[in-house]
Order: sequence, then structure tokens, then C-alpha cells
Amino acid sequence: MTYGTDQLFEEVSYVAYHFHWPFDQILDLEHPVRREFVRRIGAINTAINATAESSDGGDGRPAEVVDVIASGSAGQWW
Repeated sequence: MTYGTDQLFEEVSYVAYHFHWPFDQILDLEHPVRREFVRRIGAINTAINATAESSDGGDGRPAEVVDVIASGSAGQWW
């Protein structure tokens, strides 16, 4: 079974857009690691969107997102 080219480009584009990493660096990631980055970016975006109308944390991000990032509860990928 081969991994679909369209799916690969979607993942690489998604990670590149959010992390500003070069194409080659993202392609060098093992597939499960790249998928984990995609999953975590999605979770961060979901949290931001869910709290977009909440109080501001002072830096333009909702306070709840700042708390999640600061606490480390978003997890570690390594």
C-alpha cells in the first residue's frame, strides 16, 4: 500500500503553513511523527477557535489557550 500523494501534500502543506518549516525538513519526518504534528496543530486550532470569543489573555490569544500552552497540557510529541 502506498501513501497517497494528495494526502502527503496536504500534511506537508498544513505543517509548513503553521510551523514555517521547509518542505524537505517536513518530508524527512517519519510518517507517524508528521501525522502527530498534524493532529496537534488541529487540536491547537480547535482550542483557539472554541475560545475565540472568550476573554483575551493580553497577547491577542484567548486566555484558555495561553493556559494550555503554558501548562504543557497540550502534550509533547517526542
